[in-house]
Amino acid sequence: MTAAATPFAVVIPARYGASRLPGKPLAEVHGEPLVRHVHRRATQSGAQRVVVATDDPRIEAACQAFGAEVLATAADHPTGTDRIAEVVERLALPPEAIVVNLQGDEPLIPPGLLALAAASLEGDPAAAVATLAVPIASAGELFDPAAVKVVRDAQGRALYFSRAPIPWDRDRFEAIGDAAVAAGGWLRHLGLYAYRADFLRRYPRLEPAPPEQHEALEQLRVLWHGLAIQVAVAEQRPEPGVDTPEDLARVAARLSPGR
Repeated sequence: MTAAATPFAVVIPARYGASRLPGKPLAEVHGEPLVRHVHRRATQSGAQRVVVATDDPRIEAACQAFGAEVLATAADHPTGTDRIAEVVERLALPPEAIVVNLQGDEPLIPPGLLALAAASLEGDPAAAVATLAVPIASAGELFDPAAVKVVRDAQGRALYFSRAPIPWDRDRFEAIGDAAVAAGGWLRHLGLYAYRADFLRRYPRLEPAPPEQHEALEQLRVLWHGLAIQVAVAEQRPEPGVDTPEDLARVAARLSPGR
């Protein structure tokens, strides 16, 4: 089955609070709120349904104004995954439904990546979650703790995620260069997830895991509890999302007419 043929829904968690850019989903880009641009990408992915999940009435009103389906969710969810779990429950999605989590600050996400994550999950019935990775191209990226690395098994499932450079090359890491890294098969994790609805209903009851707390990586909770994460390697690397006013200016330039 091709990625485009996989039925899936997209949920866009959109919180008002953000330490570096408060009200980020409502920040205007060419006369439209940022969340509108994210929603547009989601609708271009082939999703059967796109839902914005928010904790703020201002975001809810803005989404309703451009015709989006939006749900007002609880304000005290500890993670975006918990917010999506509430959406799954309230929409009464069937256990086998595939739900893609698209963050509300990713207006430049290639729509095909959402379909790829959904198709990857559909193709591995034993997996609870699917996510994406891209090849690492430089030593700087490999050793950057902000770039999360992932190691897969022979079936494409995640063995571990880390901010450290994994797998560790015992013999070459003292002086490894960009060319060797590009040829070495290291993978950078992309924070885009597809979930089965039955997993999302279970997720809020899963206890946080020690590796998750050490690495500050929520996906390690899934592995800690013995669940499988399928990892597809994407050919297209998405541009960074919006965290700062400078990011907002960059996105505005990329989304300008004719660009």
